[in-house]
Amino acid sequence: MTLPSKPDESRWAEMPLMEQLANISSEVGRTFKWMTKGKTAFAESAFFRALDLIDLCIKYGRLGEPGRESLLKELCRFRDIYAEAVLDKDLEALKSLDKYCSHFARAYALHKS
Repeated sequence: MTLPSKPDESRWAEMPLMEQLANISSEVGRTFKWMTKGKTAFAESAFFRALDLIDLCIKYGRLGEPGRESLLKELCRFRDIYAEAVLDKDLEALKSLDKYCSHFARAYALHKS
């Protein structure tokens, strides 16, 4: 399997937090979708892409802003739960995580328009 290309770190660092979370949400949703359809290679690709984006959000999210410590705790915990759900092939847990993340995507879409 070929790993997805790494995201553009400098571009990511410039994105607002809500946009970062919306992008993570998209990959979590793709992981869930492909896992439910049994498309393992696509699911793995989305999984690794989501981990890359979460790691970048941990690195750059709210950098120099209040609330960064709380954000880091939440992102690290989410990363652990997400990885566990995918590795255990726990579709119910992944469905819940997808639902959780979809709120960020909707909030960003509303903010953007």
